[in-house]
Parts: sequence; structure tokens; C-alpha cells
Amino acid sequence: MLEQASSALRLDKWLWYARFFKTRSLATKLISSGKLRINGEITSKPHRHVQIGQVLTFAQGAHIRVIRVEQLASRRGPAPEAELLYTDLDPPQKQNTDAASSAQPDFEHRQTGSGRPTKRDRRQTARLKDPFS
Repeated sequence: MLEQASSALRLDKWLWYARFFKTRSLATKLISSGKLRINGEITSKPHRHVQIGQVLTFAQGAHIRVIRVEQLASRRGPAPEAELLYTDLDPPQKQNTDAASSAQPDFEHRQTGSGRPTKRDRRQTARLKDPFS
């Protein structure tokens, strides 16, 4: 349930309630590593209190999250309820298919269903990969 009486909540608890982390200890670990900012200030204290209106910035995987605290909660509720706790200030990210395809190595493409490569095919592929051998 959403809580209106309290004006502050522990940072690690709020991140866990808002479902940014699966466990509270993961939230504590990120905060303790100094990789979270509150209103632009680095914090490394999981017990620091978060208040309505503050902006939190932290990395989550390869994505940088910038969120504004809108409400405080008294429990970890379902995902639709957790989404009411914050506003995402990140610009929408575009799916860059070129970047994803460039991560794949550019080797000779075999036709689907052509079977296992023969010894000759493997030698040719090896020469393409390392022409100095």
C-alpha cells in the first residue's frame, strides 16, 4: 500500500519496493559501491533517506536509469503498484539493429540445411580467419 504519512524512507528499501532490484541486498551492494547519485551527489550509504521529489541516477546493466521519486511505499507490492512510486526521466531508447549486428563476427555464412562443414570447408574458413598461418 502507498504511504503518505512518512516523509522519508531508507534508500535501499525504496529501490527494492520500486522493483529496481530483485533483493534488498543487491540494492545495498549497488549503493555501497558508490554508483548511485541522489540529486547529483554520490552516496554510499544504504541507510540514507530518500524523499519525494528527489532524482536518483544509477546504472542497471548497460542502461543508465534516471528516476524521480513520486511516492513512498510501506511494502513491496505488485509491479503496477511499484510503477506509481517513480517517474522515469530517461529519454526513450531506440533499438539500434546495426549495433547488434556489428557485434556478430563476419564469417562466411553457410546456407541453412547444408549440413556439417567438410574438412576442406573448415580449412578454408581457418584461412579466412587467420591468413598468416
